[in-house]
This record gives sequence, structure tokens and C-alpha cells, in this order.
Amino acid sequence: MIHPTIQRARERVLLERRAANREILETFTRLPSTEVPQLLALADEVRTAYCGNGIAVEVLYNAKKGGCSEDCNFCSQSARYASDVDAEPLSSVEGFLEAAKDAHERGAGELCIVVAVRGPSARLLERVCTAVKLIKAQYPLHVAVSLGILREDQLQQLLEAGVDKVNHNLETSRRYFSSICTTHTYEERWQTCRLVKQFKLELCCGGIIGMGETVEDRIDFLSALQELQPQEVPVNFLNPRPGTPLRDRSLVEPTEALRFIAMARLALPAALIRFAGGREVTLQGLQDLGMRSGASGLVLGNYLTTAGRQDQDDFAMLDRLGFEILA
Repeated sequence: MIHPTIQRARERVLLERRAANREILETFTRLPSTEVPQLLALADEVRTAYCGNGIAVEVLYNAKKGGCSEDCNFCSQSARYASDVDAEPLSSVEGFLEAAKDAHERGAGELCIVVAVRGPSARLLERVCTAVKLIKAQYPLHVAVSLGILREDQLQQLLEAGVDKVNHNLETSRRYFSSICTTHTYEERWQTCRLVKQFKLELCCGGIIGMGETVEDRIDFLSALQELQPQEVPVNFLNPRPGTPLRDRSLVEPTEALRFIAMARLALPAALIRFAGGREVTLQGLQDLGMRSGASGLVLGNYLTTAGRQDQDDFAMLDRLGFEILA
């Protein structure tokens, strides 16, 4: 028998074509674990109805590892923590091109260039823009960038260089943000996201689950994303890194991880919900189920500071589940 909450959500999202509201999201958090499979099945149905059967595959390129001035508690790239990440200088343009070649050959349709900084210097931005122009001329890749807090003039340069998408995560709720970062504010992140939308660039905006936030924080986070309406929502699960303040945090329970993926899909039915960092350690053998819980994209292994799993395992999973890889 279908749980009443699931039935109500199904009618709203599939028949009325309206996103799940806060009241429905709150009831999802109270569903007993025995009812979660119904929620996952609904999220998969919604994903098919709104997004089809295609899966968007992305590769991340860490173009300047470590040495970041900010104190995000989850990040081993912060210069403030004695982590296992050694700082490296900004990549050469040739390095960017090699990364694009690698992403293309691995079967990805998108390359996301990531730089660990509060915001880009003029020199850094110029190099990224030069590299993006060359990448777009040589490879059929969607190019995203993650460069921290951005101003209008910087977004204009990125737009003119041919950047397709800008990533800037909210990470968590407005209430909880100051518990995980004190060197910049939630409002600064919010304003960057609003500017990205203003410049008509695609917005990639998500966060990390499992940093000590409450269930209410997770709902607030999803509600904020509903207001922003990003084209893409990467869902990460904390993989506690040595040397960081969150190094001793326990992993998210698999059922809760799956529940959140499904909630993200129902809150943002038309968005690209991308299965991202921490999925391997959190879900382990349940990753197939994770992809059937509303996800419509994934990041291939080799994340910013962690390895992930082998590409062939991810592509075998997608083939096994009958998904089509988007170009």
C-alpha cells in the first residue's frame, strides 16, 4: 500500500507538475526507514518524467591544489589546517588543455575547472579564460568553473571566454553556515549565485550532507535551492579528511543519504541532480540504488582531494541500469 505522504507528493509533482513544498519535504524526513524504498521509487519516476533517461557525466579538474585562505571546516585544501594536501601553484594553460583531453577521452560531457581560492585574482582569471577559449575550440565539452566568490566584471569575463556554467555551492543552510566557515559569509555565496543567474550563465549550486547539520537545516538548504533554481545541484556526502575540524565525523547513514537524494529530486524536479563526492564511502555497494533515487548525473572518480572509484565501474553501473550517457 502506498504511504499517504508518497501519494500526495506523487500527485503534486507528477500530475500537477509542481515541486514538493516544505510541508511535504518535512514529512519525508519522518518517513520510517521501511517506507524509504517507496520514496526512492517515486524520485526515480520523477527523474524519468522530467529529465528522461540521460545521465550527465562530469570530470573535475583541480587547477590549484591547496593553499586556500578560507577556513571551511570540511576542506583539506585550507591553508589553516595540517591536512595531507600539499599546496601546488596554478596550472599552466597546457595543464588545463591536458585536463580537457583527459575528460573527453574518459567519456565525460563536462569539465569543471576548480580553483581553491576565496575569489580569483586578475592573473588567475586571465589564465582560466585563456584556457577555456582553447578548450572550447578543441573539445566538444561543456565547461564549468568553480572560482569562489565572484564580482560582476569577473562574470562578464567568464561569459565572454565561453564558460557555460559556474559552480558556487551554498554547502548547507543559512543558519548552520557560520558553524562550518567564518572567513566569508553565506550572504556572499548567495550573492554570487544570484549574479551568476543575472548573467544568464548556468548555475551549479549544491552542498555537503553530514557536517553536523540538523534535519531542519537540510530542509532549509533545499528551500534555498528552490528559490535560486540552479540548473545543477551536486549532492556531496562528507568524507572526513585528516587534519580538518570535521575529521572525526561519522559518515552519513546510507538510508539517510538515499533519502536526501530523493528529497532533492522532488524539491527540484527538473534540475540536474548530480551524484558527487563521498558517494563511494557513504553508499559503498548501494551506488546502483543511489542512481535510482533521483540522480541524473554523476562526477567520475578523482575528486579534488580524494580518488573515488574507477571509471569503468561507474560506466558499468550506468550500463547495467539502462541509462544513456549524455554527450
